[in-house]
Amino acid sequence: MAKTVKLTAPLTDQDVLQLNIGDTVLVSGVIYTARDAAHKRLVDLLAAGEPLPMDLAGQIMYYVGPSPARPGRVIGAAGPTTSYRMDSYAPILIKLGLKAMIGKGKRGVEVIEAMKAHKAVYLGATGGAGALISQRIKAAEVIAFPELGPEAVHRLEVEDFPTMVINDCQGHDLYEHGVREYRRTTAR
Repeated sequence: MAKTVKLTAPLTDQDVLQLNIGDTVLVSGVIYTARDAAHKRLVDLLAAGEPLPMDLAGQIMYYVGPSPARPGRVIGAAGPTTSYRMDSYAPILIKLGLKAMIGKGKRGVEVIEAMKAHKAVYLGATGGAGALISQRIKAAEVIAFPELGPEAVHRLEVEDFPTMVINDCQGHDLYEHGVREYRRTTAR
């Protein structure tokens, strides 16, 4: 039975182990943004033996390139981007302690295996709802790669940021579960 869980980042193993596919997770605290260009830069830093702009232990990475903030706003629209573009980089970051990723769409087998091995989850955010989602972002600042514009790494402070568990630590996949349930109910 799906439940609603409130979590504050950074996350612990216990935080993510309690989550199951279909659970609603309201995230508060600090999360970081990065899309594919920033992910490549992060992995390049690691390969060069350089430090990352943030400690990944227990952190949440949101796959978003926010639009510019209007006057009086903290941030512009901040809807999720398609996650598979980060799949070649995600296992490396998960191994370093990344506990959750937020995006949209399916993840590859290597990412799911890394989540199982290192106790991490993939959370879905609603695509097309960037303006509504941005209302849950209370502060935003660029912390790395400003030359990437909206794809720079941002540090966001969020409150009750709405997500749903798509892949849990046990390797379950909400999308696959949904297809099985549909087939089961329509086969009657």
